[in-house]
Amino acid sequence: MPKKLLMGNAAFAHAALAAGVRVVAGYPGTPSSELVETVAALHASGAAQDVHVEWSTNEKAALELLAGASMAGARCLFTCKQVGLNVASDPLMSLNYVGIKGGLVLFVADDPGPISSQTEQDTRRFASFAKVPVLDPSSPEEGFEMMGYAFELSERHGTPVIIRPTTRINHASAFFDVPDSYQARALPPEGFQRDSKWIIFPRRAYQAHGEINERLPRMAQEFSETPFNPCERTGDGAVRGIVAGGVSTAYVRDALSSMELPAYRFLHVGTPYPFPTAAVRDFLNGLDEVIVFEELDHVLEDELLKLAGAQHLDVRVHGKLDGTTLARGENSTEDCRARLASFFGVEDAAAAAAAAGEGGTAVEPPVRPPVLCAGCPHRGSFYAVKKALHKQPAVLCGDIGCYTLGNAKPLDAIDTCLCMGAGLTMAQGFHVAEPGRKCVAFIGDSTFFASGLTGVANAVYNQHDVTFVVLDNSTTAMTGSQPHPGTGATLMGGQSAPLDIEAVLSALGVGLVVKANAFDVDEAVSAAATAIDFAGPSAVIFTGPCIQLVRPDASVTVDEQACTGCSACIKALGCPAMSMTSVQGDPDEAQDAAPDEQVRNVARVMRVDASLCTGCRLCTSTCPFGAIKKGGAPCSTCS
Repeated sequence: MPKKLLMGNAAFAHAALAAGVRVVAGYPGTPSSELVETVAALHASGAAQDVHVEWSTNEKAALELLAGASMAGARCLFTCKQVGLNVASDPLMSLNYVGIKGGLVLFVADDPGPISSQTEQDTRRFASFAKVPVLDPSSPEEGFEMMGYAFELSERHGTPVIIRPTTRINHASAFFDVPDSYQARALPPEGFQRDSKWIIFPRRAYQAHGEINERLPRMAQEFSETPFNPCERTGDGAVRGIVAGGVSTAYVRDALSSMELPAYRFLHVGTPYPFPTAAVRDFLNGLDEVIVFEELDHVLEDELLKLAGAQHLDVRVHGKLDGTTLARGENSTEDCRARLASFFGVEDAAAAAAAAGEGGTAVEPPVRPPVLCAGCPHRGSFYAVKKALHKQPAVLCGDIGCYTLGNAKPLDAIDTCLCMGAGLTMAQGFHVAEPGRKCVAFIGDSTFFASGLTGVANAVYNQHDVTFVVLDNSTTAMTGSQPHPGTGATLMGGQSAPLDIEAVLSALGVGLVVKANAFDVDEAVSAAATAIDFAGPSAVIFTGPCIQLVRPDASVTVDEQACTGCSACIKALGCPAMSMTSVQGDPDEAQDAAPDEQVRNVARVMRVDASLCTGCRLCTSTCPFGAIKKGGAPCSTCS
C-alpha cells in the first residue's frame, strides 16, 4: 500500500473506511471538521464505495440519523467537537440504553486551551456520565489503530463508543499505509428487525441500565488486556511512577528522552473509561508516589485515588488536585520536563531554562486579538445596526461564529455570547427583564438552521419584542466554509433546493422580515431601522458572500489631498486593510500613532493595504470628505 502523509483527522477517516464504515455524519467544528471532509473527498473521487456522508443540520440530527442506520446494521461514524456533544447528548444518553446493532463510533474532539471553543470541557467526563466507553489516543498513529478496535468493541457489547482526540492529535501529521480504495461493509441480510428493545419505555430503560452496569466491568477487564495501556519500566526497584493520557503521553515521552532520572515506571492510559483497573493495579504495585499528566480534567488522577483507597494501597498520587501539574489548558514538553525534574528531585538545567525563558526572564508575545477579515460582510451588518439604533438603549446578543468578533472595538456590537442559538432566546430574556431596552440578536446562516429555529418559534409564540439579525454569508465560515441547508450543496455531490431563510422566518410567524445587502450602507441602515422600529418579533437578513468564496475586487484608493486624517473610517469600521500614516514631518514619529493620537508637526492620512483590501467599498460610505474612491482593475495576483 502507498505510504501517505496525513493529518490526524484524515488518518481517522481512512481508518474508519478501512473498518467498513457505511454512514458518516456530523456537524462542522474545529478541531474535528477535516474527518468528514476527507470521507467526502474520497467518496467524490470514487475511492470510498457505498458510503453515505453528510453534514447534518446539527449534532443531534446527525446522531439520530446514525442511530437509525446502526439499528439496520450499518457501521456508523459521528463527528463533532466537545461542545457539539452537548447538542447530541439527548439521543446519546438514551441510545446507550436502547443499544446499537452496527458499530457506532463517536469521534469527539476536545480543545484544550481552548484554542477555538467556548469551553475546556472534558469528553472523558461525559463518557463516564453517559456510561459509554472512551478511547484516548496519544498520537494519530494510535488513534488510527483505535478506530478499528472501537467498531469491534461497539458491536461486541452493543454500545456506542467514543474516540476522544484533542486538537494536537487532530491536526498533527504522520505517515500511514493506506489503500487506494475502500468498500463499506455490507449490511446483514436481515437488516433492521423489529424488536421491543428499540423502544425506550421506562421498564426497558430499567432493564437496560442493569445491562450497562454489568458490561462495564467486562470492558474494563478487556481494556486491561489491550495494547492501548502500555507500561514501560526503566531499571529495578522503582518507587516512583508516571501516568499520562492522550497527547500528554507524547509530551512526557519527549521530555523523558532527554532526561536522566532514577528508575521509574511509565503508564500510558489509552482507555480511561471504564478504567482498566487490573492493568493499573499491576503498575502501582510497589510504588510510593505517582505523578499524573493529562488534559483537561483530573480524570485519571481521580481513578488512581479511588483505586488506591479501595485497595488500601500505600501510594501518593500527585497531579492537578494538589497543584503538581497544570490545572487547565495544554501541557507541553517543556512544562512536563520541569515538573518531572521537580518530582524526581533532580537538577535539570534545560528544564529550568525552559521554565524561565531565554536569559532567565519569561517573555510574553504581544497580544494580537482576532479581527473580522477585510471585506467581511458582517462588518457592514454590525455598522448598519449600530447606526440604526443610534443612541437608543439596547442589548446586542451574539452567537457562535466569525461574527462573535463583532464585540471588538470599534464595532463594539456584541454584548453576550453563550452557545449556538442562545443569542435568539437570550434576547427574549432581556426583553422580559428590561422591556425598555431594544433587544437585538445576531445569528449566522448556518447557525440559524443548526440551532436558531426553536428560538424564533419561542419569540413568535410568546410575542417577544426582539429583532433577529441573520448574517447570511452563504457558508459555515468559521470552521472552514462547509455547506449548510441554506446553500443546498451536499457532500454526496447533489444539489438540493436551498432552504430560504426569509421564507422560514415568515412561515414561523415573524411579523416583519426585510433583506439588505450588507455592503450597501444606506440600504442596510434603512432595513435595520425598519426591523428595529417594528413592535413584536422582527428580522433583518443581511446578505453578502464570505470573502473566502469570491475573488476580491480592485482595492479602493485614497485621495491624500482630500483626506484630512480624521480617521473616521477606521473608528467606524476597524478594517485591517486600513491604517493611518504620515505624509510629512518625521515618519518615525508617526509610524505607530493611534488613530486618535495627536502627533506634532506631522500630517496623517489614511492608507489602504492593497494586498488586504477586497474592494468591498464599505469604507467609501464612511468618509465625510469623499476621500476614499472606488479602485481600478483588480491586481493580477488576486485575479
